[in-house]
Amino acid sequence: MKRGAIASVHQIPAQPWSGKLRGRVAIVTGSSRGVGKGIALSLGEAGATVYVTGRSVRGKATTQDLSGTIQETADEVRRRGGIGVPVRCDHTRDREIRRLVAEVRKREGHLDLLVNNAFGGEEGRRQIVTYDGFPFWKHDFEEWWRRMFTAYLRASFATTFYALPLMLKRKGGLIVNTLWWNRNRYLTDLFFDVASAGVGRMVYGLALELRPKGIAAAAVSPGWTRTERMTNVPATVLRREAQSPEYIGRAIVYLAMDPQVLEKSGRILEVGRLSREYGFRDIDGRFWDYHATVAKSPRPGWPRDEL
Repeated sequence: MKRGAIASVHQIPAQPWSGKLRGRVAIVTGSSRGVGKGIALSLGEAGATVYVTGRSVRGKATTQDLSGTIQETADEVRRRGGIGVPVRCDHTRDREIRRLVAEVRKREGHLDLLVNNAFGGEEGRRQIVTYDGFPFWKHDFEEWWRRMFTAYLRASFATTFYALPLMLKRKGGLIVNTLWWNRNRYLTDLFFDVASAGVGRMVYGLALELRPKGIAAAAVSPGWTRTERMTNVPATVLRREAQSPEYIGRAIVYLAMDPQVLEKSGRILEVGRLSREYGFRDIDGRFWDYHATVAKSPRPGWPRDEL
């Protein structure tokens, strides 16, 4: 098993949303592992056709040697009852995004749901957090600009730009940007903070422009999630304190099923609040509300979020 491997949960009982998105077509970017995989699997459980994108493919070296490939996710989508279509795509390369969209157009003719989840911000020499005394001006500017603005913010913009014509073919649809959000608190890294703010602000502008077309746009913040990258955190701590990647996936399923989703358009939504509103729970039955219990107060050692 590769570094950071997390066992998949294959035997999940049928849920109230099973099959409710059959016939809907979705793209989930960056879904070979982590949060993106959790979203893809939940959509598959709801019966959707899910285009699983990412750079990690079966039989070749994966990103940072982490477990998970687009083919594995697509296979699991199919096991859950959906249709999984793996498409290798580097979302920093416009020609690859255009090729992805062309394939969806050819096979499906339209798009109902776009989830912008691809995030290259972790791929560098330093972790994102800087409360350890490594401030903004000591970063490698070019590396961090690429990580946060090319492989995160621009990737979301470009994918939306090229995919949107497929959504406009129908009067309706949903765009979701995943992001880290701490109720407007500073995210402890200036590059990350500004890029995340841009990802959140993006849905506000999209909501204004797309409302007449019946297309909603929202950002969803998951909170602390146990992913394949958390190799330095004991498994007992992860099970006790971190939600599964499918928790946010279930939130997005409910948003996609909500006939009044336009009322949420333009907003940053917390998974915990959506869990309360819609009544879903994590795969182990637990309720999590990270933002209400943890994110409202800075952790010990983080800089004070006030001037």
